[in-house]
Amino acid sequence: MIRTVYPHLLSWKNAHRSPLLVRGARQVGKSYIIEQFGKKEFEKIIILNFDLRSDIKTVFKNPDPDRIITELQLLERVMITPDTLIFLDEIQECPDAIRSLRYFKEKRPDLYVIGAGSLLEFEFQKETSMPVGRIQFFNIRPLNFYEFLFAMGEEALVLYLGSVTPDIKIPLAIHKHLIELFRTYLILGGMPEVVTSYINNKNLLAASYLQDSLIETYKRDFGKYGRTSEISHLRTVFEAIPRMVGQQIKFVNIDRESRSREIKIALELLTLAKVITRVFCTDASGLPLGATLSNRLKYIFLDVGLMQHICGIEVDILNHNDIMRVNKGSIAEQFIGQELQALNDPFLASDLYFWARDKPGSSSEIDYCIILKGKIYPVEVKSGTTGSLRSMRLFLEDKETPFGIRFWEGELSFNDCILSLPLYMTGELDRFIELLIISGKGCPG
Repeated sequence: MIRTVYPHLLSWKNAHRSPLLVRGARQVGKSYIIEQFGKKEFEKIIILNFDLRSDIKTVFKNPDPDRIITELQLLERVMITPDTLIFLDEIQECPDAIRSLRYFKEKRPDLYVIGAGSLLEFEFQKETSMPVGRIQFFNIRPLNFYEFLFAMGEEALVLYLGSVTPDIKIPLAIHKHLIELFRTYLILGGMPEVVTSYINNKNLLAASYLQDSLIETYKRDFGKYGRTSEISHLRTVFEAIPRMVGQQIKFVNIDRESRSREIKIALELLTLAKVITRVFCTDASGLPLGATLSNRLKYIFLDVGLMQHICGIEVDILNHNDIMRVNKGSIAEQFIGQELQALNDPFLASDLYFWARDKPGSSSEIDYCIILKGKIYPVEVKSGTTGSLRSMRLFLEDKETPFGIRFWEGELSFNDCILSLPLYMTGELDRFIELLIISGKGCPG
């Protein structure tokens, strides 16, 4: 399975300065990609899974790297050389191993060490001696749409889309084929196990059963990071957020019977677990976008397939003529949020932002705001004509922005300061912005 983060792992190996700590929610493919990377790029890989091997936890009580290596060589009966990748899987189960990473950076920078695990943020919350500043973080998320196309054997389509320019009209047959693949992706999502099942069996019902299982896995995790009194609120919020994607969050709309403080804690815990992601409200007056935030928030869920499964809208996705209207547009907004995250550098923490303005008789909202080369761009997920994008027009008038971006099911076009991209072309967003700027097609700010 091809993952677009792979070249970034290679850049880490080639520049190797610090141990790598891979973050991501459970079951997004962290272990798979690291094992494939180790087997392909190193002479050998040593995999130590702390969830399965409690006996090796004592090796890391003493954080001295030379002592750790000596004991691992004796226990695993293998020589560890500079061309060995040491993979510490489920590292959250051994906080001593996390703390030891700083000493690998200081005393054995010649060795390649990668740790990976879910719920890592909770370990960092507990401890003050974690090796922040002496390790590199790396984020892995569910498969994005291009990775899904690769998995489906549609490499030629990805290459084709990478060659399209703003003045090219995508043939109708190819457009329709991509829309069908896109709808399939909305149902399956990007959880590797679900996608693999569908590729092997072409059975949406079997994939649905796996989604059920994954959802229950996340719920079972609640006991690992929430107190007994918090678990019921975690369940409430977990099931509510997929139905509230695209909405500004009001605690009372999540659960009228719970106190605001209880809902707030559940939201924070699920965010730390990377099951949900905050979308901050910015006034987009300058950079960084996070400099001027209001207290309004939206959320997206971990995965579009799990989100739609919880909402029970599989049949709507398959049969609705306009995907932009399914679940009041929230399924498309969830998809774009995930894709925007996937476009970011996996070494960096990435936040999502939206823009809203409340004035009497003139409330406006933009689904997302992004930054490229020092410019802020508004992103809308809307059907209809470009002339009907009222909030986009207000934003363009108010901010010094070259043009706006609209994602929809329609054709690729650039008209009246709006770049309209088919939903399946999110992976080309940065490239298209740069092409338009280079060609001088941006609108005066």
